[in-house]
Amino acid sequence: MNNMNQMMKQVKKMQEQMLKAQEELANKTFEGTAGGGVVSVTVNGHKKVTSVVIKPEAVDPDDVEMLQDLVLAATNDAMLKAEESAGKEMSKLTGGLNIPGLF
Repeated sequence: MNNMNQMMKQVKKMQEQMLKAQEELANKTFEGTAGGGVVSVTVNGHKKVTSVVIKPEAVDPDDVEMLQDLVLAATNDAMLKAEESAGKEMSKLTGGLNIPGLF
């Protein structure tokens, strides 16, 4: 019974640490860029796009597809950075255990 109580305390502590990590992650931002920085996208730790910046030199009315590709690449870059950061934080808390759906 003592083992069960101890385990429950550890689970509760881990839950509290995960909530704190999620809150901290929400306050972080990650920037992805493309085209040498002519397009940049910023996302928060919850992978929500918070900003898109397109420099004038990226806009070519005759090549809209290129601009679309740059925005897509910058968004994917920012999302990857956010995901990697969340994975690192989770790994710290779980000791490397892979628990899907926590972040």
